Amino acid sequence: MALTQFTQTISPQQPATDKRGYDYDLVIVGGGIVGLTLAAALKDSGLNILLIEAKVTSASVAKGQAYAVHMLSALIYQGIGVWHKILPHIAKYCHVRLSDADYPDVVEFASTDIDKSTSELGYVAEHQALLQPLQEFVQKCPNVNYLCPAEVVNTKHQQDIVTIDIKISQQIYTVRSKLLVAADGSRSPIRQAAGIKTHGWKYWQSCIVAFVKPEKPHNDTAYERFWPSGPFAILPLPGNRCRIVWTAPHEEAKALCALDDEQFLAELSRRFGNQMGKLELLGERFIFQVQLMQSDRYVLPRLALIGDAAHNCHPVGGQGLNLGIRDAAALAQVIQTAHAKGEDIGKIQVLKRYENWRKLENLAILGFTDLLDRMFSNQILPLVVVRRLGLWLMQRVPPLKVFALKLMIGLKGRTPQLAQRF
Repeated sequence: MALTQFTQTISPQQPATDKRGYDYDLVIVGGGIVGLTLAAALKDSGLNILLIEAKVTSASVAKGQAYAVHMLSALIYQGIGVWHKILPHIAKYCHVRLSDADYPDVVEFASTDIDKSTSELGYVAEHQALLQPLQEFVQKCPNVNYLCPAEVVNTKHQQDIVTIDIKISQQIYTVRSKLLVAADGSRSPIRQAAGIKTHGWKYWQSCIVAFVKPEKPHNDTAYERFWPSGPFAILPLPGNRCRIVWTAPHEEAKALCALDDEQFLAELSRRFGNQMGKLELLGERFIFQVQLMQSDRYVLPRLALIGDAAHNCHPVGGQGLNLGIRDAAALAQVIQTAHAKGEDIGKIQVLKRYENWRKLENLAILGFTDLLDRMFSNQILPLVVVRRLGLWLMQRVPPLKVFALKLMIGLKGRTPQLAQRF
């Protein structure tokens, strides 16, 4: 799919478009799902936006990445007006089965636990199924210029302006903006150039991801099974396919990836069981290291971080992308409200409202996923007793079960106005 270039002619010394010397109200660096979500959420804001993406095809597309899309994220996309374009290309899940290795008690969550009027708990989407509808939506937004491929090579922050040098086909162009938003991933060059430090760690585990086709229907059910080596998830996809997310210590994960297909499927079946019959491997397997990261700050004057540029978490529970979608919705609400009141959207006083909203909530989820992984990825007898007692109680105490479910699908914490419309 071809992406649009600038809808106006620019030059290295383009004249200012308003009396204060701004070419754009907002420049978003990173045209992935989170950056696109922010641009789409601001379609009616009256802000003039530039969205910059360096690569036409991302690594996530090449690897066929897939994500759990939580209920709150679905509500955000409904509020934006793009969900009806996404929904036909993704799978729903109506049940989640949570278990601990071979412990017989299984906690089963269903949509009726929280809402009798809906049959879904969440969705699973391949990267392209989210990316393409968002790209098409944003390209129809008259207030957004979408530039790809283009690379930001330098930024300079001043009291009332940020200047961004952009490389396009060996030519350097400079634009000026009230606010720069970094949605450029966990290694964010924008964050690093701003000197914002991060804290966290790389886990002792790596994650194997693959697509499989089971012999029996997946019945719109997502599975999360904890093993001493790490969490193991199976997520349903369209066409009766499934996405495997298999966490294991580094050396074990490397050894599993080195197996031939038949041996790998045999190990996979031993880990998962035979409830869906024989499994067929589709495409390649990929491996990546797991890490936790939280930025010291989400904002500076004229700068905000969203998504992986601000934080990373363990993949257990499929929280990562959903946190970024919530970041985008929250920042859109903060700056749109400020703009409507005549405030300068790049002022630190405005941006702190976003940081105060999202940083603590993200930290809570980072801590929750870290606790889950450490609590279950071991065979320490007292912890085994405690966690299995927790599963037993969760299955039998409805308020505890509902609380855990709402936390997992994003219905705890402050809800963006986009999602409150539904």
